[in-house]
Amino acid sequence: MAAQAPAIDAHRGNAPHPAWDWRRVAYLVQLSRALDKLEETRLVPEKKVLYQFSARGHDMAQVLLGLRLTDPVDAACGYYRSRPMLLSLGVPVDDALGSAMGRAGGYSDGRDIGVVFNYPNPHGASALPMCGGVGAQYTPTAGWAQAIEYYRTELKDPRYEKAIAVVLGGEASCATNGFWAALTIATTQQLPMLFFIEDNGYGISVPSSFQTPGGDIAANLASFSGLEVLSGDGTEPVEAARLVDRAMAHVRERRAPVLMRLTVPRLQGHSFQDTQTYKGDAVVEAEWARDPLPKLKSFLVGSLLGEAEWNAIEREAAEAADAASALAEARPVSDPEQVTRNVFFEGEMQAEGGQWTHGYAPPASDDTPTPDGQRINMGAAIRRTLEQELEANPRVLVFGEDVGPKGGVHAVTLGLQDKFGSARVFDTSLSEEGIVGRAVGMALAGLMPVPEIQFRKYAEPATEQINDCGTMRWRTANRFAAPMVLRVPGGYFKCGDPWHSQTNEVAFVHQPGWKVAVPSNAEDAVGLLRAALRGNDPVIFFEHRAMLDDSWARRPWPGDAFVLPFGRAKKVAEGDRITIVTWGAMTPRCEAAAAHISADVIDLRTLMPWDREMVLESVRRTRRCLIVHEDIRTAGFGAEIAAVVADEAFLDLDAPVARLTMPDIPSPHNPVLLDWAVPSVDRIRAKIDELVAF
Repeated sequence: MAAQAPAIDAHRGNAPHPAWDWRRVAYLVQLSRALDKLEETRLVPEKKVLYQFSARGHDMAQVLLGLRLTDPVDAACGYYRSRPMLLSLGVPVDDALGSAMGRAGGYSDGRDIGVVFNYPNPHGASALPMCGGVGAQYTPTAGWAQAIEYYRTELKDPRYEKAIAVVLGGEASCATNGFWAALTIATTQQLPMLFFIEDNGYGISVPSSFQTPGGDIAANLASFSGLEVLSGDGTEPVEAARLVDRAMAHVRERRAPVLMRLTVPRLQGHSFQDTQTYKGDAVVEAEWARDPLPKLKSFLVGSLLGEAEWNAIEREAAEAADAASALAEARPVSDPEQVTRNVFFEGEMQAEGGQWTHGYAPPASDDTPTPDGQRINMGAAIRRTLEQELEANPRVLVFGEDVGPKGGVHAVTLGLQDKFGSARVFDTSLSEEGIVGRAVGMALAGLMPVPEIQFRKYAEPATEQINDCGTMRWRTANRFAAPMVLRVPGGYFKCGDPWHSQTNEVAFVHQPGWKVAVPSNAEDAVGLLRAALRGNDPVIFFEHRAMLDDSWARRPWPGDAFVLPFGRAKKVAEGDRITIVTWGAMTPRCEAAAAHISADVIDLRTLMPWDREMVLESVRRTRRCLIVHEDIRTAGFGAEIAAVVADEAFLDLDAPVARLTMPDIPSPHNPVLLDWAVPSVDRIRAKIDELVAF
C-alpha cells in the first residue's frame, strides 16, 4: 500500500472529534467492491463460489464502523453481508476469498458457507462466529457485552474498562426473537452494546414496512427506556462518520446501549441469484443514485486526495483482490477424512472461547467416589456441586428464570444468590433464546455460564442457539468454541402434562457438538456436573424432576474431588440372562423389575457419548437386550441403541432386540393416565419374562 496520507476531520464545525484515516476508508471500500466484482463476474459463473452476497451500498458504513473497533477486547458479530467490516478488522483477504470458495483454511476449512465469517483476531477486535440464521447474532453479542461488564466490575480487570460489543444486522432481522431478546438484555442490564442496523429497505423481496411498523425501527424505538437511538444516512461520508463516532463515544464512555440505524441501498440482489424483479426500474435507479462510493470520491477528491491518487487507490485495491484470488485458488480442498474432526474438544485448544483459553486449570480430580456422610437427594447434590464450583472458580455464572431469590422452581439453586451475589447468580427475562444466546456470548468471552431452562419443553425457543453453539467448534474448524453447562429439568413428577413433563433427550443428542448427561442419582449428578463445569465442551445436563427428591436416587456425598467421565455407564445389577439398558427415572424401575432374574441392568448415565462397549459386551454375554426409556418410542434414543446392537451383535442374539417406552403421545396430566403411559415395574417385568422365554 502507498504511504499513508494525512487524516481529514469529518466533523468540521463539530469539534472536538477524532480524525479519520480517509485514505484507509477509501482503500477498504474499493477493496470490498473489487472482491464483489471478482466473485460476480468470474468466480460465481465459474462455480468456484457457490454462495455470494454483495455488500455494495453497505460497504462504506461498515468500514467506518470497523475502523473504530480499536479496543483489543472489543468484539463484533455480523451477518452474511458483513465482509467490509471484516476487512477493516484486518482479516487476510485471501482468507476472505478462500473461505467463499470453500477451500482449505480460512474461516471454516470449507465446512461452512464462506460468508458466515469468524475471526479470532490476534491483533485487535475479534469477529465472533456468525450464523446462517437471521437474527441469531444478537443474543450472543449481548452475552459478550455482559461478560465485558463482569470482567470490568466484578473481576476488576482493567483491560475491559472501555471495551464494547457490536452487532450488525439488516432491518429485516429486527423482526426476529433474537433482536428483541438482546434489546431487552442490553437495556435492562445497561450493557456496552451497539446495535448497528443497516436498513436497505428489503428483507430479500419483502419491504421493511412488513418487518417493522412504518419501516423505521429507530423511530419505533425512540422512547425505548435505557436506549440511545441514532438514525441517519449511511451513504453520506460526513454524516455516517459523525454518527459512528457519536455511537461509539456513548457506548464506551457511558457503558450503555445504542441502536444506530443507517439507511443504505442494496445495489445488488439479496444474493447473486436474486434478479430483483420485485423492484421497479425507478426504485433501482434511486438506489444507484445513493451509491456511497461516488459520494466518498466526491468528498475526498479535491480536499484530501487528487484524482490520480484516488485512481491509484482503486488500482491498489483491485491488485490486492487479484493477488488474493490467486492465493485462494491455489489452496486445495481440505482432506475429506478430516471433516469429522473437531465436533468435540480433541486436545488441541481452540483459538478463542471458553475458560481454558484464559488460563483455567481444573483442580485435581478422582473418578472413584469416596462416600461421606448421610444420603442426600439429587437436588441437594447438584446445589452443593454448583456452590463448590462457584466458590472455586470466579468464571462460573448461574442464571435463568427464577434461579435467584426463589432458588429455582425446583429449589436447586436455593441460597446461591445470597452467598455469591446477583452478579454471579441472577434472574433473567423470560426468553429462552436470550438465556442460551447470552450464555454463548459469555462462553466465547471466557466465562463458564450455567444457564437453566425451567422445563424441557421450554428449550424449544432456544433451539437455534443450542444448535449454533453445538456446531461452533466444528464449523469454525476449532477456531472458536463456547463451552457451557445448560441445565434442563424435565420428565414427569407425580403427574404429567405436555408442557412440563417432556423428556425428549434424543433431540439434544441429535445436536452435533453437545454432550448430554442424564444422571439417575445424587452421586452420578455430582460427578457428571463437576466434569461438565471443568470441561471444554457444551453440555446438556438433564435433571429428571422425579429423581430430584426420590429416595432411591439419594446417595452419600461422593467427595469433593469426584469427577465422572462422560461415556461411562454403570451396572446397577449384574447377571447373565438378559441385558436391560436404561437411564434417568427408569433406572430404579428396571432394577426393581429385574430383581427376580439374573440380569445386567445398565444405567447409561450419559447419552452423548454413550457406553457402546459396555452394552455390546453385556449383550454378547446375555444374548438378549431390552431397552427402556420414558421418551416416546418412534425415533427415541432407544432406537439408536437397538440399531447398534443389531448391527454389531446380531449373531449373538437369541431373541429380538426389544424396546419398552412411552407410546407416541405427550405426557398425560392425570396420574392414572400417566401411570398407564410410562413404563411401569410390572410392564418391564412382563417384557423381561417374555424375552427370556423367547
